[in-house]
Amino acid sequence: MRKSFLIILLVPYFALTQNKISKGFTYLALGDSYTIGESEKESNRWPVQLYKSLNGKLSYPKIIAKSGWTTDELLDTLNKTKIKKHDFVSLLIGVNDQYRGKSLKKFKKDFIELLNRSITYSGGKKERVFVVSIPDWGVTPFADNKNRNVIEREINRFNKVIFKECLKHDIKFFNVTEISRKALFDISLIAKDGLHPSKKMYKQWVEIIKPHFKNFE
Repeated sequence: MRKSFLIILLVPYFALTQNKISKGFTYLALGDSYTIGESEKESNRWPVQLYKSLNGKLSYPKIIAKSGWTTDELLDTLNKTKIKKHDFVSLLIGVNDQYRGKSLKKFKKDFIELLNRSITYSGGKKERVFVVSIPDWGVTPFADNKNRNVIEREINRFNKVIFKECLKHDIKFFNVTEISRKALFDISLIAKDGLHPSKKMYKQWVEIIKPHFKNFE
């Protein structure tokens, strides 16, 4: 694991996918490196795996995400991007806010704004917006020389804010954090960069998210 491989200094990559020709509900995925599947093939990203697992129920996902993005950086991009309404919207953001030491107060403010934006992008249909929790990077090889307990506590605090806001706004919340912590004992859940999830872990995320779509036809 290379110490220089920092979350906030990953090779800049802004994924703004074009909608591919396909049928099904339109899907917008907002986030950071976890949403673009840093160090994995495009086909292994969890939004793409979700799309494939639903056998045509979703159209190919439009992804707006970049490695290293914080909540305010995602907001800044959304402010500059014209986005059409989508049938479904997902949001996974916050790890870089935690990593950079952003206060919970500032994070909460920005997250609420992103949640409201997500609802707007769904045409006001809250039941079609879902949020994915922040994975715990403290269990990865990247964190070998860091205080894992501190990272765990901080990730839990940020996820608590996310969970409470989802409850308050009646938004579906998926907890993938506990899945991510399995990587402490199963290195196959980590990508080759020693930091991000592998295709295998993303598949486990999809397995808990997929049933949500049974409610929609």
